[in-house]
Formats: sequence, structure tokens, C-alpha cells
Amino acid sequence: MTTTAPADALDRASLFLSRLSHPLTWIVLLALVGAVLLGYFAPAAAVRTEWMGTTFVNIVKLFIPFIIFLTIVAGISGMSDLRKVGRIGIKSLLYFEIVTTISLTIGIAVAYLLRPGEIDKTGLPIQDATKYIRQGAKGFDWIQFFRTNLTLQVLVLAIITGIVISLLKRKEKITSVLHVANKIVFTLLRWVMLLAPLGAFGGMAFTIGKYGIRTLIPLAKLMGSVYLTMALFVVIVLGLILRYFKLNVFTYLKNIREEILIVLGTSSSEAALPSLMARLEQMGCSQPVVGLVVPTGYSFNLDGTSIYLSMATIFLAQLYNVHLSAGELLTILGILMVTSKGAAGVTGSGFIVLASTLTAIQRIPVEGLAFLLAVDKFMSEARAITNIIGNGVATLVIAKSEKEFTETPASRGDTQPQPSPQLRQNLPRPKHK
Repeated sequence: MTTTAPADALDRASLFLSRLSHPLTWIVLLALVGAVLLGYFAPAAAVRTEWMGTTFVNIVKLFIPFIIFLTIVAGISGMSDLRKVGRIGIKSLLYFEIVTTISLTIGIAVAYLLRPGEIDKTGLPIQDATKYIRQGAKGFDWIQFFRTNLTLQVLVLAIITGIVISLLKRKEKITSVLHVANKIVFTLLRWVMLLAPLGAFGGMAFTIGKYGIRTLIPLAKLMGSVYLTMALFVVIVLGLILRYFKLNVFTYLKNIREEILIVLGTSSSEAALPSLMARLEQMGCSQPVVGLVVPTGYSFNLDGTSIYLSMATIFLAQLYNVHLSAGELLTILGILMVTSKGAAGVTGSGFIVLASTLTAIQRIPVEGLAFLLAVDKFMSEARAITNIIGNGVATLVIAKSEKEFTETPASRGDTQPQPSPQLRQNLPRPKHK
């Protein structure tokens, strides 16, 4: 009785928070509208709200290592077949590489179709890109990438710990403690997520206030091309992938609408990582699959970033009237297939990867990065949103293919908030007389 009381209390708190946060989507949306208005009419005041966005993102980031560690360790230690863990990992990396290649190819193809770089360079807003050019000339440092990527470090540690615990004869006490700790972390996180409207407001207001909507006009064609390409990628490519596995992309997008709005406001996909993991479990994905695929995807499955990098490369080639041969295009594709994996975990790494790519092919002036910096903040939302959508799709695909998916009201498109499968298992059952 005493051992189940804390767990029951946590379950009730989680269910209460789930119902309490149901209208949060509309509140975040209203906050974003208010942020745009403040940034446009009172830019000086809007810039001062930056702390709200950065503070919210930093608080959420504190939870990420604990959630990844606890989720993966609990999931792996509870699996009877460790070979399945390896199979999920290999299948995930294979899926990431295939979809990344598709996204890079689409980015190049659409850039040639819409030709966003065929504009007059005169009068374009320019920012200083010296530090990115200098670092890009050295090439991307993979050792530095792994050293600074805390998500990958925690992921490796969690996998090793989970395997060790799974080999112990008496692991039940350890796994039960892990499950309780996991519930505590997620319950605390749900309280923090109630601050999402403030975080989204601060992030969006700062962006509009500092950079101004007028900044978008000279490079509107590039921005429109990037947004359109990413939208088509999500609806058509990811939509067809989900349809093959008998899932609907619009139902999926509806389920993660709150996470999308948080990313839109904060320009950070990490701000929604813990919430996305909980949402995917709610949709029916098993905990081990969610724990393995989502964190790995945040480093190796950057669909939005891949589209942007390929389109930005072709944009600069068109801007400087550089005609690329078929061989050079294949070279660009090959380089980006490798370097795009490193465009996460380090601030400004996307530009470093782009600078490295331009330096490697030695045909497109690296100085062109100065033009992209002027509107990068506005395009970072599209990259981050596409990245988080792509990682959710990858998790659903792996869970389906591994038969680690249980259909729930959320996956069928039920709009009512439902506790996750793990939560339902632990809810107090009604007593029968």
C-alpha cells in the first residue's frame, strides 16, 4: 500500500496536468500573435523580452538529459531481447540516411526549379559572417561535435547502463525505481510546460523586434522557397511514408500541434523534445523505441536542416552566377550527406557546415554566407519545425515496423486528451463490490 501511494499520486497529478494543459495550444497561438504585434509596433520593448524565451528553453534543456537517460535505461532494461535494441538502432540509422538523402535531393531540385538566387545582390541586407567562414575553412570538427553534444553522450551512457541492468538477475527493484523517477521528471516537466506561452512570446517578440519584418522583403523569394519546400516535404514525402504504415500525417500533425507552436516561438526543437517523447508514447509508440529513436534523430535526422543546406548552397551559386555541373552537384550532395549530420548540438554549426561545403567544392564564394545571416533567424523556425516533425515520423515508422506500436485514441485522431499507455496501466482501477 505504501509503495503504490507515491506512484498513484504521480499518476493523478499527470492526469490532472494533461487536462489542465489541453487549452495550452490556443494560449501559445495567441501569445505568438501578440509577440508579432509587439515586435512590429514596439520593437525596442520586444527586444527586451528575449530573456523569457531563452529562460524557458534553458529550463526545458535541463530536463532533457534526465528524460533521455531514464527513458532509455528503463526501456532497455525491461526488454527481454537485447538483439531487438541493436536492430532498432541499425534500422533507425538506415532510415535517417535514406530520408536525409531524399530531403537533400528535394532541396537541390526545388532550388533549381524556383531559382530563388536569381535576384540583384545590390541592396541585400548583409551581416558579418567572418567567424563562420574562418571555422568553415578549417572543416567541420567531428571530435568537437561529439564532445559538445550532450544528447549523444547521455544516449550512449544510457544504452550501456540499460544493457548492464538487463543482465542482472534481480533487476525488478532497479526498474521500479527508474519508472517512479521517470514519472517524477515528466510531472515536473508538465508544470514547466505551462510556461510555454511566455517562452514562445519572448522568443518571437525578440526576433520580430530585433530583425524586423522589413528584413524579409529582399530575400522573400528564398524564404518562400524554403518554407514551401519544407511544407511539401512534410505533406508529400513524410505523408506517404506514414500512409504506407497506415497512419495519417494530418492526424499526426494535429497531435503535435502544441509542440510545433512551441518550436515556432522559441526557434529551438530542443524546447519540445521532452514533450514530443511523451506525445509519441501517448500515440502508442513503446517507451524503448521513443527513447532510442528521438534523441538519436535530433543529431542524425535533421530533415529541415538538410533541405535548407542544399537550397542555400544552390541559392548562393545562382546569386553569383556559378553554373554547377552534374558531377559538382553530386559532390555537393555527397558532402552534405555526411556533414549535415553535424549540424546540431553546436551553436552556429549549420553555417559552419555550409561554409565547409562551399570551401570543399571551391566554386561558390564563401562570403555569400553574409547574405544568408540576415534572414537566418526567420528560417530557423522552418528548419526546427521540420526537424521535429521528421523525428516524430521516424519514431512512428520504427515502432510500427518493430511491432512496438499500440493504436490509441490519439493515433486515431481523438481530440480529447488521453493519458499515455504507461499512465493508463498505473491508474487506480475502480473497486467492485
